[in-house]
Amino acid sequence: MAKKDPKAGHVSETPATQLLKAHRVDFTGHPYEYLEHGGALHSAEVLGLDPFCVVKTLVMQDQDAKPLLMLMHGNRKVSTKNLARQIGAKSVEPCTPEVANRHSGYLVGGTSPFGTRRAMPVYIEESILALPRIAINGGRRGYLVQIDPQVCVQLLGAKPVACALAD
Repeated sequence: MAKKDPKAGHVSETPATQLLKAHRVDFTGHPYEYLEHGGALHSAEVLGLDPFCVVKTLVMQDQDAKPLLMLMHGNRKVSTKNLARQIGAKSVEPCTPEVANRHSGYLVGGTSPFGTRRAMPVYIEESILALPRIAINGGRRGYLVQIDPQVCVQLLGAKPVACALAD
């Protein structure tokens, strides 16, 4: 593993960080060593964060293959049945990685809800909104940004839902 250079904390801009800066959102960047299939639990562990405060961005689709984003606690799963019921869909399922990449413009593992290639409805687990700060993907693998969760509602129009399942 490479030594940490004091300047190595700099991460080049992403569409997500550009959007946050354009809207003058207060955020802090947290680069970490990405692990394939490590997910939110890995990033929480290496950054010393509570996995409940690390929010994963999931690209899903309804029965008509219309994409949507679901923001969920890092240590919870989405009840697709509950989500579908709450958003008025017949069914909801995760997109394949290729389809998710195409909709979001990001690689799976580096998907941010900010600055996506295409506008999609965004849903957020309601308990996330009660947290003082969350860590969410900053638009590339191995990079989280910490923000006030209300930013998701203000910038993305995220609608609160209750569909978390304990992992």
